[in-house]
Amino acid sequence: MKSVDNHLAEVLADIEPLAPMDLQLLDAHGCLLTEDVAADRDLPAFDNSAMDGYAVRLPDVTGASEEFPALLPVVGDIMAGSAQIERINPGTCVRIMTGAPVPAGADAIVPVEWTDGGITQVRIHRAPAEGQFIRRRGTHIRAGEVVLRAGTWLGATQIGVLAAIGRDRVKVRPKPRVVVVSTGSELVELGREAGPGQIHDSNSFMLAAAAVEAGAVAYRVGIVPDDAEQLLSTLEDQLGRADLVITSGGVSQGAYDTVKETLSRLGTVGFDRVAMNPGMPQGFGTIGTEAVPIFTLPGNPVSAYVSFEVFVRPAIRRMLGVEPLHRPVVQARCLQAFSSPEGKRQYVRGWYDAEAETVRPVGGHASHLIGDLAQANAFIVVPEEVTEVKRDDVVDVMLLERT
Repeated sequence: MKSVDNHLAEVLADIEPLAPMDLQLLDAHGCLLTEDVAADRDLPAFDNSAMDGYAVRLPDVTGASEEFPALLPVVGDIMAGSAQIERINPGTCVRIMTGAPVPAGADAIVPVEWTDGGITQVRIHRAPAEGQFIRRRGTHIRAGEVVLRAGTWLGATQIGVLAAIGRDRVKVRPKPRVVVVSTGSELVELGREAGPGQIHDSNSFMLAAAAVEAGAVAYRVGIVPDDAEQLLSTLEDQLGRADLVITSGGVSQGAYDTVKETLSRLGTVGFDRVAMNPGMPQGFGTIGTEAVPIFTLPGNPVSAYVSFEVFVRPAIRRMLGVEPLHRPVVQARCLQAFSSPEGKRQYVRGWYDAEAETVRPVGGHASHLIGDLAQANAFIVVPEEVTEVKRDDVVDVMLLERT
């Protein structure tokens, strides 16, 4: 059998980061920036008010207090978005709204809370300091200043700053497009009753969701029965929108393992027995004229998910051009003893308590127990040479963080 590390190394050797693309802002959300982005304008672009209130000249309000308020005529209103603003003259003020441009001649903004809120005439009970409540042009970002560096992951706030400086497109490494196919004549689509010998397809939903969590765009394809021609036709139809393909099922040693039988004839996909539990049967290679990578995973749900986390997720992260490729691994004290098969790296479903730095196995070890998988937040990783984990042993724990 091939080792886990050797199989992973072969996979990653064939995976390259996707070429950068110029995308519209929202399409770039969740992608990796591949260029430095500099502002082509000041931010704020003009002096504007930080408060609803009154734009004033300091000499007109000096010494204003509750006992001796300053009384000024209000000669106009300035709303946010106003284009033409008159200069205010000595002895007058204008009412101004948050974000509105500050008129020439104004030294500060008096918040409405410091006044009687007058419309034609206002009583001011407190004097502001020079420049108070005025957002000066360029005090946040200067034209020419780099606001985001290449290599930045574009989350919501990064998208916000790009929009604020007027950028509607940026060059990024796009999200990989992952096509997910479940195979097996025993599978039934959700919404239909499962008859004798049938089960509902869960793998394609689970793997598509896992691909999205890894940073990809996922396309779930309907169930493909154990039919070689239909499988080839389905894959061919999907290659136009795929940067990576995942199938589940049909890769073991059975008489009707269609995926293995069909793709072996193409000469580009290799099938191996990897020294791991669960997830021993693995297939990987490329298909189509564009050499699209394809992972053929086992059909049992836990085997499929473990295989995704160990092999597919790092490949998606490599395509994204981001680090780290792998889930974080920590050490923890195991609260329960269990055995492990010799010569295989075992991935045991577990619950990790970060505060106590402990982990305990969850449920049984069988690879069809998806209910137990749903209760786990980690895998206990047992090395190939270890056959028994004792209570209070320190073990490696792969954290399945929900990101």
